[in-house]
Amino acid sequence: MLKNFNGRPSLATVLKASTVAGIAAAVLATGVPLEITRSYAEAVKVQAPAVPSFANVVDAVSPAVVSVRVENRVNPVSDNNNDGFSFDFNGRGFDDLPDDHPLKRFFKQFGQDPNDQQGHPRRFGQNGPNGGPNGPGGKGRLRPVAQGSGFFISEDGYIVTNNHVVSDGQAFVAVMNDGTELDAKLIGKDPRTDLAVLKVDGKGKKFTYVNWADDNNVRVGDWVVAVGNPFGLGGTVTAGIVSARGRDIGSGPYDDYLQVDAAVNRGNSGGPTFNLSGEVVGINTAIFSPSGGSVGIAFAIPASTAKDVVADLMKDGQVSRGWLGVQIQPVTKDIAESIGLSEPSGALVVAPQAGSPGDKAGMKAGDVVTALNGETIKDARDLSRRIGAMQPGSKVELSVWRAGKAQPLTVELGTLPVDQKDASADDNSQPQQPEAPASEKALADLGLTVGPSDDGKGLAITAIDPDSDAADKGIKEGEKITSVNNQEVSSPDEVVKVLNQAKKDGRTRALFQIQSNEGSRFVALPINGQG
Repeated sequence: MLKNFNGRPSLATVLKASTVAGIAAAVLATGVPLEITRSYAEAVKVQAPAVPSFANVVDAVSPAVVSVRVENRVNPVSDNNNDGFSFDFNGRGFDDLPDDHPLKRFFKQFGQDPNDQQGHPRRFGQNGPNGGPNGPGGKGRLRPVAQGSGFFISEDGYIVTNNHVVSDGQAFVAVMNDGTELDAKLIGKDPRTDLAVLKVDGKGKKFTYVNWADDNNVRVGDWVVAVGNPFGLGGTVTAGIVSARGRDIGSGPYDDYLQVDAAVNRGNSGGPTFNLSGEVVGINTAIFSPSGGSVGIAFAIPASTAKDVVADLMKDGQVSRGWLGVQIQPVTKDIAESIGLSEPSGALVVAPQAGSPGDKAGMKAGDVVTALNGETIKDARDLSRRIGAMQPGSKVELSVWRAGKAQPLTVELGTLPVDQKDASADDNSQPQQPEAPASEKALADLGLTVGPSDDGKGLAITAIDPDSDAADKGIKEGEKITSVNNQEVSSPDEVVKVLNQAKKDGRTRALFQIQSNEGSRFVALPINGQG
């Protein structure tokens, strides 16, 4: 025992002895030895809330999604077997170069397949002298010119993609998610909806395929998964939600896109967007992007549109659409007011094409189609989509607004001509450009100065007040007024007469039919102040 200088035990010795005694007492009391350890901090671990995973969906649908490689033939300028390259060295061709010329050695080494002794052009990614069944020998060779995405819609090898992906191709290759490459044949395409169908021969193999979703069950805010080939990175999966429905992006009369915020980029075109049940809700076809990359705004063709078009392409290689044969435009609030409609809806007939189903049924310029088979027509796009979805030869009941009242018309639809842009017909007549008019009368309150046209039909617009409503509505000098409130006019006095009658009828606007190089259209102008 330690003692201090007085011979008594030190304080440290006392504390140590008491501690040991306490430990001994604890051992005796419990009957087990006491283990003394240091205390350490534990790693951070948070119990996260459960969130949905897309892994099961991706595992199920990935075998049905393919990358689409599009190839086209590059023709050589000369007949030299230089693998598509041609040069002119001061009048000398490739074969005129000395054998030891660096360029000739280079192209002999790298420009020709060493396994191809006959000098046939090669096809990228394929073996053999002819480059596969889609690349027969001859001038030029098949080279990749585009890439996109697609998916199997049947077990026997039908693939859906975009028309703009395959439109410039001569040969097509479908690359599956396991890297297998299959030559594909173009079955049909539909530029109006930007859809196309390819077919691969699996030699009896049954492919994993997917089904269409029911559009009625797709809601804004639903989760979706996009699978495709962005920038050539096949098998890429992104996720987001349905941001909006019924988007019109100005690509045609059948615009009715789903907007999604899943990352969609160059190469995703033609690829599917799935719901959490693994069904295709849309086909990626366009993005909005100032930079060229994804900014979270992508557009997909809805399943309801694609389903019928794809079925027609698989069956006949083309789509047969109903045809009314009239040029139409939307009904604005001003136009509705000018013709006495209670609300701006329906499709305004600008001009029926001579001999078309609409012309034969008695449709006239200025008619507004308000209903089709008893269902209200929202706008011009709505009418185009509905008519285009019907079979040629179908009889439809139209309700048209004419001369301030509704009346029925029965029309037997024709077949949309191949060269027509949509379910309506363009009026291709050309306006006559006026020479110096004999007389002019200013309709100052309208911002128009008019004169007689050369053919005596309508009035030539010779000047526009840049601060007028007419200028705001896009009316230009050189165009022609053919009618006002559906009454043909050929002089300023006739225009004023129609405007006065409209004022007596309590109208504040009049409907002007304007003819230009681009066709005919209707514009509503205010008539307050006209005498």
